[in-house]
Amino acid sequence: MYVIGIDEAGRGPLAGPVAVGAVIVPERFDVAAEFPGVADSKKLSEKKREKLFSMLEARVERGDARFAVEYGEAREIDERGIAVVVREAVSRAANALALDAALVEVLLDGALKAPPEYRQRTIVGGDASVPLISLASIAAKVSRDRLIVALAAQYPQYGFEQHKGYGTKAHYAAIKKHGLCVMHRRSFVHLDFSPLER
Repeated sequence: MYVIGIDEAGRGPLAGPVAVGAVIVPERFDVAAEFPGVADSKKLSEKKREKLFSMLEARVERGDARFAVEYGEAREIDERGIAVVVREAVSRAANALALDAALVEVLLDGALKAPPEYRQRTIVGGDASVPLISLASIAAKVSRDRLIVALAAQYPQYGFEQHKGYGTKAHYAAIKKHGLCVMHRRSFVHLDFSPLER
Protein backbone atom coordinates (compact mmCIF):
# COMPACT_ATOMS: atom_id res chain seq x y z
CA MET A 1 0.00 0.00 0.00
CA TYR A 2 1.06 3.58 -0.70
CA VAL A 3 0.17 7.06 0.51
CA ILE A 4 0.04 10.21 -1.62
CA GLY A 5 0.25 13.69 -0.13
CA ILE A 6 -1.11 16.58 -2.20
CA ASP A 7 -0.94 20.35 -1.78
CA GLU A 8 -0.92 23.44 -3.96
CA ALA A 9 1.25 26.53 -4.29
CA GLY A 10 0.55 29.81 -6.03
CA ARG A 11 -3.22 30.11 -5.65
CA GLY A 12 -3.06 33.83 -4.86
CA PRO A 13 -0.50 35.47 -7.19
CA LEU A 14 -1.41 37.97 -9.90
CA ALA A 15 0.74 36.12 -12.44
CA GLY A 16 2.05 32.70 -13.30
CA PRO A 17 0.51 29.26 -12.95
CA VAL A 18 -0.92 27.58 -9.90
CA ALA A 19 1.03 24.42 -9.03
CA VAL A 20 -0.20 21.20 -7.44
CA GLY A 21 2.43 18.95 -5.89
CA ALA A 22 1.96 15.26 -5.09
CA VAL A 23 4.38 12.90 -3.37
CA ILE A 24 3.92 9.13 -3.07
CA VAL A 25 5.69 6.91 -0.55
CA PRO A 26 5.15 3.41 0.87
CA GLU A 27 2.59 3.30 3.67
CA ARG A 28 5.17 2.80 6.44
CA PHE A 29 7.64 5.41 5.16
CA ASP A 30 8.39 7.88 7.99
CA VAL A 31 8.50 11.25 6.22
CA ALA A 32 9.26 13.26 9.38
CA ALA A 33 12.26 11.08 10.19
CA GLU A 34 13.60 10.95 6.64
CA PHE A 35 13.12 14.69 6.00
CA PRO A 36 14.21 16.49 9.18
CA GLY A 37 12.66 19.92 9.47
CA VAL A 38 9.93 19.27 6.90
CA ALA A 39 7.11 21.80 7.33
CA ASP A 40 4.60 23.86 5.38
CA SER A 41 6.56 25.43 2.52
CA LYS A 42 5.28 28.90 3.46
CA LYS A 43 6.97 28.59 6.87
CA LEU A 44 10.40 27.66 5.45
CA SER A 45 13.17 29.77 3.98
CA GLU A 46 13.97 29.35 0.30
CA LYS A 47 17.26 27.70 1.27
CA LYS A 48 15.52 25.15 3.50
CA ARG A 49 12.88 24.41 0.84
CA GLU A 50 15.59 23.82 -1.76
CA LYS A 51 17.47 21.50 0.62
CA LEU A 52 14.38 19.40 1.33
CA PHE A 53 13.51 19.31 -2.37
CA SER A 54 17.01 18.02 -3.15
CA MET A 55 16.51 15.35 -0.48
CA LEU A 56 13.25 14.37 -2.17
CA GLU A 57 14.99 14.09 -5.54
CA ALA A 58 17.61 11.84 -3.89
CA ARG A 59 14.88 9.56 -2.53
CA VAL A 60 13.37 9.39 -6.01
CA GLU A 61 16.76 8.25 -7.31
CA ARG A 62 16.81 5.55 -4.63
CA GLY A 63 13.35 4.41 -5.69
CA ASP A 64 11.45 4.86 -2.42
CA ALA A 65 9.52 8.02 -3.34
CA ARG A 66 8.12 9.70 -6.43
CA PHE A 67 6.58 13.09 -7.00
CA ALA A 68 4.64 14.98 -9.66
CA VAL A 69 3.87 18.67 -10.10
CA GLU A 70 1.00 19.74 -12.33
CA TYR A 71 0.24 23.32 -13.39
CA GLY A 72 -2.80 25.38 -14.26
CA GLU A 73 -1.88 28.33 -16.47
CA ALA A 74 -3.01 31.93 -16.07
CA ARG A 75 -5.22 31.83 -19.17
CA GLU A 76 -7.02 28.72 -17.89
CA ILE A 77 -7.53 30.37 -14.50
CA ASP A 78 -9.10 33.42 -16.15
CA GLU A 79 -11.31 31.38 -18.46
CA ARG A 80 -12.48 28.65 -16.06
CA GLY A 81 -11.79 29.81 -12.53
CA ILE A 82 -9.09 28.84 -10.05
CA ALA A 83 -11.17 26.14 -8.29
CA VAL A 84 -11.77 24.17 -11.48
CA VAL A 85 -8.16 24.50 -12.60
CA VAL A 86 -6.82 23.34 -9.23
CA ARG A 87 -9.22 20.39 -9.09
CA GLU A 88 -8.09 19.19 -12.52
CA ALA A 89 -4.41 19.61 -11.58
CA VAL A 90 -5.01 17.56 -8.42
CA SER A 91 -6.55 14.82 -10.55
CA ARG A 92 -3.62 14.82 -13.00
CA ALA A 93 -1.07 14.74 -10.18
CA ALA A 94 -2.74 11.82 -8.40
CA ASN A 95 -3.16 9.87 -11.62
CA ALA A 96 0.49 10.49 -12.56
CA LEU A 97 1.63 8.66 -9.42
CA ALA A 98 -0.98 5.99 -8.69
CA LEU A 99 -0.80 2.92 -10.89
CA ASP A 100 -3.81 1.44 -9.08
CA ALA A 101 -6.23 3.60 -7.09
CA ALA A 102 -7.10 0.61 -4.89
CA LEU A 103 -3.54 0.52 -3.53
CA VAL A 104 -3.39 4.17 -2.51
CA GLU A 105 -4.68 6.50 0.17
CA VAL A 106 -4.57 10.21 -0.70
CA LEU A 107 -4.03 12.90 1.94
CA LEU A 108 -4.94 16.41 0.83
CA ASP A 109 -4.57 19.86 2.34
CA GLY A 110 -7.40 22.29 2.96
CA ALA A 111 -10.41 21.86 0.73
CA LEU A 112 -8.67 19.85 -2.01
CA LYS A 113 -10.35 16.71 -3.34
CA ALA A 114 -8.91 13.81 -5.32
CA PRO A 115 -10.91 11.91 -7.96
CA PRO A 116 -13.67 9.81 -6.35
CA GLU A 117 -12.01 6.47 -7.09
CA TYR A 118 -9.35 7.17 -4.45
CA ARG A 119 -9.59 6.56 -0.71
CA GLN A 120 -8.85 10.04 0.57
CA ARG A 121 -8.76 12.35 3.55
CA THR A 122 -8.80 16.14 3.41
CA ILE A 123 -7.05 17.69 6.40
CA VAL A 124 -7.51 21.38 7.17
CA GLY A 125 -4.04 22.71 7.93
CA GLY A 126 -2.55 19.48 6.62
CA ASP A 127 0.38 21.33 5.06
CA ALA A 128 1.52 22.14 8.62
CA SER A 129 0.45 18.97 10.46
CA VAL A 130 1.01 16.09 8.02
CA PRO A 131 4.66 15.72 6.90
CA LEU A 132 3.78 14.07 3.58
CA ILE A 133 1.47 16.97 2.67
CA SER A 134 4.21 19.39 3.78
CA LEU A 135 6.60 17.63 1.40
CA ALA A 136 4.05 17.96 -1.41
CA SER A 137 3.74 21.68 -0.66
CA ILE A 138 7.52 22.00 -0.93
CA ALA A 139 7.57 20.16 -4.26
CA ALA A 140 4.87 22.48 -5.59
CA LYS A 141 6.45 25.68 -4.25
CA VAL A 142 10.03 24.96 -5.37
CA SER A 143 8.93 23.77 -8.81
CA ARG A 144 6.68 26.81 -9.32
CA ASP A 145 9.35 29.25 -8.13
CA ARG A 146 11.93 27.73 -10.47
CA LEU A 147 9.50 27.96 -13.38
CA ILE A 148 8.67 31.61 -12.62
CA VAL A 149 12.36 32.52 -12.41
CA ALA A 150 12.98 30.83 -15.76
CA LEU A 151 10.07 32.70 -17.35
CA ALA A 152 11.17 36.01 -15.81
CA ALA A 153 13.88 36.36 -18.44
CA GLN A 154 11.17 36.69 -21.11
CA TYR A 155 9.46 39.52 -19.20
CA PRO A 156 12.27 41.33 -17.35
CA GLN A 157 10.24 44.49 -16.81
CA TYR A 158 8.05 42.84 -14.14
CA GLY A 159 10.65 41.47 -11.72
CA PHE A 160 8.99 38.06 -11.51
CA GLU A 161 12.22 36.54 -10.15
CA GLN A 162 11.82 38.73 -7.06
CA HIS A 163 8.12 38.42 -6.18
CA LYS A 164 7.21 35.19 -8.03
CA GLY A 165 4.04 36.83 -9.38
CA TYR A 166 2.58 37.91 -6.04
CA GLY A 167 0.95 41.32 -5.67
CA THR A 168 3.80 43.31 -4.17
CA LYS A 169 4.06 47.10 -4.49
CA ALA A 170 6.87 46.67 -7.00
CA HIS A 171 4.77 44.29 -9.09
CA TYR A 172 1.79 46.63 -9.13
CA ALA A 173 4.07 49.51 -10.10
CA ALA A 174 5.46 47.46 -13.00
CA ILE A 175 1.94 46.59 -14.15
CA LYS A 176 0.92 50.25 -14.05
CA LYS A 177 3.94 51.14 -16.17
CA HIS A 178 3.98 48.24 -18.65
CA GLY A 179 0.44 46.83 -18.62
CA LEU A 180 -0.33 43.12 -18.50
CA CYS A 181 1.56 40.28 -20.18
CA VAL A 182 0.45 36.74 -21.00
CA MET A 183 1.63 35.52 -17.60
CA HIS A 184 -0.88 37.68 -15.75
CA ARG A 185 -4.19 36.43 -14.42
CA ARG A 186 -6.38 39.25 -15.63
CA SER A 187 -9.21 38.26 -13.30
CA PHE A 188 -6.85 38.70 -10.32
CA VAL A 189 -5.63 42.21 -11.21
CA HIS A 190 -8.20 44.79 -10.14
CA LEU A 191 -7.04 47.88 -11.98
CA ASP A 192 -8.11 49.63 -15.17
CA PHE A 193 -5.56 48.70 -17.85
CA SER A 194 -7.57 49.49 -20.95
CA PRO A 195 -4.99 51.91 -22.45
CA LEU A 196 -2.02 49.65 -21.71
CA GLU A 197 -3.29 46.08 -22.08
CA ARG A 198 -1.20 43.89 -24.27
